[in-house]
Amino acid sequence: MEKYLVLPKPSTAKIQPLPRRQWKRSSVELNGRFERNYRHEMLDMLIRSYSECFLICMKWTGSHANLMQGIAAVDFDNKGIYLVSVTKSGCLTVHDFEALYCQIPELSCLQEDESKHLMHLSLNRQLDAVRWNPLNQDEVVCASFKSDKLLIFDVGYVSSDPVEVLRTRGTTTVNGSTIHKGISDVVFTSNDTSRILASDTHGAINVWDRRVNSLPCLELASASCGTLNSIQLNADNQIIFGAGKHGLVHVWDIRGGRASANFQSLKEMCHPPVTSVKLATLLEKIGSLKAQTNIVPKEIHSIVINPSCPYQLAFHLVDGWNDSYIPSDLSYLRKPSWLSTCSIYLAGSSSDCGIHLLDFYPSTNSPCHVDYKEDMQEISRRNNRRNRNRFISLSEGVISCAAHPLYNAIVAGTKKTSLLVISQRQESFRSD
Repeated sequence: MEKYLVLPKPSTAKIQPLPRRQWKRSSVELNGRFERNYRHEMLDMLIRSYSECFLICMKWTGSHANLMQGIAAVDFDNKGIYLVSVTKSGCLTVHDFEALYCQIPELSCLQEDESKHLMHLSLNRQLDAVRWNPLNQDEVVCASFKSDKLLIFDVGYVSSDPVEVLRTRGTTTVNGSTIHKGISDVVFTSNDTSRILASDTHGAINVWDRRVNSLPCLELASASCGTLNSIQLNADNQIIFGAGKHGLVHVWDIRGGRASANFQSLKEMCHPPVTSVKLATLLEKIGSLKAQTNIVPKEIHSIVINPSCPYQLAFHLVDGWNDSYIPSDLSYLRKPSWLSTCSIYLAGSSSDCGIHLLDFYPSTNSPCHVDYKEDMQEISRRNNRRNRNRFISLSEGVISCAAHPLYNAIVAGTKKTSLLVISQRQESFRSD
């Protein structure tokens, strides 16, 4: 067969080798696992890949629509199939996330298509918080600073009437009148479908047992009467955190002793926190921070536990920790989020149109670590790899955000009542 082969003419051109990036060998070759430090180094590539993909202009209705704009809260279900959002004007909407994400990438601004919604309700009341029930993914609950009611909806039934309404207990004044408490935030327990917790505008956490009564079976009182803006429940459903107007983080421990007994009972009980921590005092203990700014107590907008590092509790202040900046709008409580698979904190900017991606990896080589080693910068620079925080400029100001639980696409709700999808930009390759 060799006699039938035609030999090519010898080429005089010098063949240049294809440029290749130098591959950093790692322990992945040996054990097939990504080590934690290696994953952290790769986070910089993830952060730099994010950009605004498209914006969906939502329709908002209601009697206060012109005064109370903005998407106050967004939340994904466990699998990231559906996304729920609530607006300041009173709209509750459940979206099919795949339908949102697969929008035409050439269109930078899309109009809302109500025909693709699983649910779209105009409740004609201000809405400030929304959550999926982790144990019943057909249920969403929403709440408002202006109302003492928790509204629970079943997304399988398209009805403007909730399937269940829970109420806080009113407070009686000296004159005999009853003052109703607004609700600022709500969480479900992950081991019991009947337990719901919500913070209120009088500085307490209300605990409901849905099997028994529509009124709270327990009230966890804080040291102050100011609004608790945000609450969190740890993974074991044993520690409750609450934070709010006076810059304090309150902690209730329900694992044992007197607190545990009261929590298990169905009697109306008022229970103080185990401890309360003033954030301004903790910040003053950081010498490098105190040396460069005057730390003053500030309102805490939100607290969020890191899903990939459960002993990290992130807090979000109204405008930083000093008194050098006065925000232009205090009517919005910004709702941040964590990326579900890494220690990246997402927070909308109070002064610019954009979102901050902050690296809080629990190590001194994290750019947000208090004891960040400056000499590590030079080593990382020589290796052409240095983890940085990033600010992503967006077309509208962000109030709330949520990360997809599986592949970390970000959805942000804006002050102009739009939804922004932030992810790796979609690109198509077509032949000529």
